[in-house]
Amino acid sequence: MIPESPLPYRGDFSSPEEYVQTLLEFVRTTDVFQILCGGVHILDFFTTEPGLFHAAVPEEWHAFLLSCDIMRLLDLLMRDDLDKLDFEDGQGPPASLLQYIRSIRDLSLRREFHPPQQQLPVLPRSVAVGMKPKKIHEVTNFADYVTRLSDDMADSCGDGVSHFVDFGSGQNYLGRALASEPYNRRVVAVEGRENNVAAARGLDRLSGLAVKEKVMRNKKLWNKILEVRGPHKEGDAEALASAIQQVAGAEAFDFRPIDELESRYAVEDGKGHVQYVSGKLDSGELADVISMIEHGGGEEERRRRLKLMAISIHSCGNLSHFGIRSLILNPDIRAIAIVGCCYNLMTEKLGPPTYKHAYLRPTLQALNGRVVRESDKHDPQGFPMSNRFSTHAGEGIRLNITARMMACQAPRNWSREDSEGFFTRHFFRAVLQKMFLDRGVVGRIWHSPSPAEGGARPTGPFDVSTNPVTIGGMRKPCYASLRAYVRGAVEKLTTSADYKRYADVMRDKMGGITDGEIDAYEAAYLPRRRELCVIWSLMAFSATVVESLIVADRWVFLREHGDVVKHAWVETVFDYKESPRNLVVVGVKRHDA
Repeated sequence: MIPESPLPYRGDFSSPEEYVQTLLEFVRTTDVFQILCGGVHILDFFTTEPGLFHAAVPEEWHAFLLSCDIMRLLDLLMRDDLDKLDFEDGQGPPASLLQYIRSIRDLSLRREFHPPQQQLPVLPRSVAVGMKPKKIHEVTNFADYVTRLSDDMADSCGDGVSHFVDFGSGQNYLGRALASEPYNRRVVAVEGRENNVAAARGLDRLSGLAVKEKVMRNKKLWNKILEVRGPHKEGDAEALASAIQQVAGAEAFDFRPIDELESRYAVEDGKGHVQYVSGKLDSGELADVISMIEHGGGEEERRRRLKLMAISIHSCGNLSHFGIRSLILNPDIRAIAIVGCCYNLMTEKLGPPTYKHAYLRPTLQALNGRVVRESDKHDPQGFPMSNRFSTHAGEGIRLNITARMMACQAPRNWSREDSEGFFTRHFFRAVLQKMFLDRGVVGRIWHSPSPAEGGARPTGPFDVSTNPVTIGGMRKPCYASLRAYVRGAVEKLTTSADYKRYADVMRDKMGGITDGEIDAYEAAYLPRRRELCVIWSLMAFSATVVESLIVADRWVFLREHGDVVKHAWVETVFDYKESPRNLVVVGVKRHDA
C-alpha cells in the first residue's frame, strides 16, 4: 500500500529531498510569489495609485494579463500544455510569466485521484443520513482507505489496529461508517463540541449502532403533572420539577424529555462500536483520551496493549498537527492518517516575518488584533512543524494568514459563474474600502517610521495600508449591485449589535452618501475590475504551492522522527472536484517503538 514515492511531486526531481529543497528556496527567494502569497490584500486594492495590480506583478506581464479572458487565463495557469500554446492573435504570454507558471506547477503536489480498482461498499441509507454528496464521497473513500491501511499493517508486521481514534469527529459520519457493516471497527470519536456529540448520538440510533435508553412512563400521572404545572410553561424546567414534586415525589418516576435520554451502545465481539470522548485537544498528547477507551471483549483483551490509529477528515488548523504529533507522543498510537484543512486557523511558531522587503511588512489583515496575537504567540504547536522548515536559511519559513487563507482555495474547480460571483464580491468590497478611506471612516497606516521619528515617509503600495473594517457575509440581495452592497454594509455596520464600535462613525461619515456618489465610484473603478480578477486568480494559483509547503512540512516532521516512524508518505484520497483538500499525511510506527 506504500506508494512508490512518499511525496506526489510533479517536477523532474531526483528525490523527495531535492523537491523539498527546491520548494524551500523558491518560497524564500521568489519576490513575485511572496507578493502574491501574503503581500496583497484585496481590501487595499484601490486605496493606492496606480493600484496593487501594477505593484504586484512585473510590468511585462501587464498587457497580456489585462487582455486575456479570465477563464482562458485559468486554463493557461492550470491546464494548458505550455509547450503547445496557441493564441489566436499571436500575442502569447511573456516568457517570464510562462516560467513562473512552470515553477508553480512543478512545485505543487499532484492532486490526481486514483480510486481503488475494486468496487467500494455503498454506505447503507441509515448510515448516510445527513450526508451531502461531498461527505458521502469522503467517508466512502476514507473508510476504505484506513481499513486497508490497518489490514496492511496487520499483514506486514502483525501490528493491526484495535481502535480508530477520530480527531475532531464532528457528527461522526466517518466513525459511524467504520463501526457499521461491512467494516465493524471500533471507533473513539474525539469531539469538543457537545452539540455535535448530541447530534452524532441521534444519528447512531438511526443507524442501529445505538438504542435509546428505555424508561417507564405513567401516562395518567404525567397528565396530572401537566395540569399542576399549568399552561404556557413549555421548557420551564423549574415549573416541571415543582409539578413532579407535588404529584409524584422527586424519585417516583423518570420524566426526562426524549432528547435527554441516553444512547446505549453494546460491545460485542465481531461488531463495530463507537465511544465518544468529549474535550478540546490542545496538543498531541492523548494520555487522558486513551485512559478512557473502553476495551471490551473480556478480561484477556483488557490486558492486551491498545493499538490505535489516529485518523481525521479535514481536521482544522492545528488539530491536524495534534493528530500527526500523536504518533510520536503516545506509545499506543501505531499509525496516523490525517487530511488537513482550514490552514488559516493554524498558529505560527516563528512569529511574524522579518521585513527585508516592503511587501513582507504587516498587511492590512495582519493589523487585525486576533492575527497580531496569534503571530506573536510563537506557538510551539503551530507552523512549521519540522525542524528543517523552522531553521531553513537561518530564519525558517513563515506564512502569514493571507497566504494560508489563499491555500484554502480550489481554483481548478472554479466555473465562470462561480468566478464572476466572488470576483464581484471582492470588487464591491475593495471599492467600499476606497469610499471609507475618502470619507474618513478609516485612515492610512504606515509601516515605516514617520518623518517626526527620523524616517522618510514611504510612498510604495506595500508601505501603507488602511484600517480593517470587518463586514462579514450579507444577504444575497446586497450583492445585486454596488448601490445595494454599500447600503447593506452601512446598514449592518450601524444597526447590528455586533458592530457597535463602528456605528457612530459610520452614521457620521457614510449616512449621507447618495446614489450618485456611489455610481461615480463604480464608473471610476469598474474599468479596473479586471485587475482585481487577474490578481485573485494569480493568488489562488500561486497558493497551491503554499498548501504543498504545509503538507511537505508535515511529512518532513515525520521523517525527522525516524527512530519512531518506520514509514511516512502523502497521497490523494479524494477526487479534487468533489473535495479539493484531498492530501492525506500517513505515518506508521516502527514495530519496536
